Amino acid sequence: MTKESFDAPQPIRGEYGATDPGPRNLELDRQNPDILLPPATDNGSIPNLKFSFGMAHNRLEEGGWAREVTVRELPAAKAMAGVDMRLGPGVVRELHWHKEAEWGYVLQGQCRITVVDPDRNVYIDDLKAGDIWLFPAGFPHSIQGLAEGCEFLLVFDDGNFSENETLLVTELMAHTPIDVLAKNFGIPAEHFAHLPPKEKYIFPLPVPPPLEEVLARLPKQRPANPFTIHGGDVAPSQWDGGKTTIIDVRNFPVTNMAALIIDLEPGAMREIHWHPDADEWQFYIEGEARMTVFDATSKARTFNYRAGDVGYVPKTLAHYIENIGNTRVRVLNVFNKPEFKDVALNQWLALTPAELVRGHLELDDTAMAALNPNRRSVVSGLSS
Repeated sequence: MTKESFDAPQPIRGEYGATDPGPRNLELDRQNPDILLPPATDNGSIPNLKFSFGMAHNRLEEGGWAREVTVRELPAAKAMAGVDMRLGPGVVRELHWHKEAEWGYVLQGQCRITVVDPDRNVYIDDLKAGDIWLFPAGFPHSIQGLAEGCEFLLVFDDGNFSENETLLVTELMAHTPIDVLAKNFGIPAEHFAHLPPKEKYIFPLPVPPPLEEVLARLPKQRPANPFTIHGGDVAPSQWDGGKTTIIDVRNFPVTNMAALIIDLEPGAMREIHWHPDADEWQFYIEGEARMTVFDATSKARTFNYRAGDVGYVPKTLAHYIENIGNTRVRVLNVFNKPEFKDVALNQWLALTPAELVRGHLELDDTAMAALNPNRRSVVSGLSS
């Protein structure tokens, strides 16, 4: 690639296409080379399956912020929505609950979560980068930044979710008549004279004391199914070209959403596959990747992703993820089912009678020999 083509990449492939003299957003063109100049194998109409948190409205509050990618930003993402949130030291995402289940992943720093279940058990835990939580719908909870603050990703099992429409304890109290509050708590109404008139949502408090000190002051009961899992307690599977970590109902019993965490080395790819019963909501943490999504009637479309981008794949649609950069790709894949399942193209063909496969695809002996039912789910690129 010449300096000129990098400075102003052109949508030209051989005799197809033409120069784009502008106006144009060159930075976006450089970040999305497979959209500007799609592979010749792309075809038909697949909806947009990419949206960046960098394009999402950011809600700034005292000591923190939150931005979301929902069906309003990414219309194909009907089954799940995501939130990227930052809390400074001591800053609290106020006591609240949701109509949807909340899956959380700590991206940076440390935080403390508190959740109470319908059996009146309280569960408190301190989490660091790589740790995960799951709060079922209707379970009240809160999140607080510890000494260094935190950033975390939230995924909800409904694309119509909005972080701006949660059920908050401040709003519940503000919109309940004072005499009803007095009767409910069995104390005179004047004790509620200083209730905040509106939500706090995100607000600062002092950094909380050590976890052991807090737990010592609380009831001793603990729920049978903890609401957190520490990433360091789950050993990844090592493959040629990377590693994968599965967190689902088999090792995290409380969850109703499965997760696959993928690390891809330069030149490596997550093989062609699909998920038979679940949509896939992706968040790219680092690196540069591309993904082609295949649908019926010869439809295919290729997208480029980098840190901060969201990808989405509807269930049953075939796809791969390829590292096209010079550094590691790390991507979170969250599914709207409790157990992770996939079907790999290579394994499907390897487990089908050879004469049937050859009759369909007219593969030569080398290609047939490459089919392997035990092929690894992360494989090195042929050029690496």
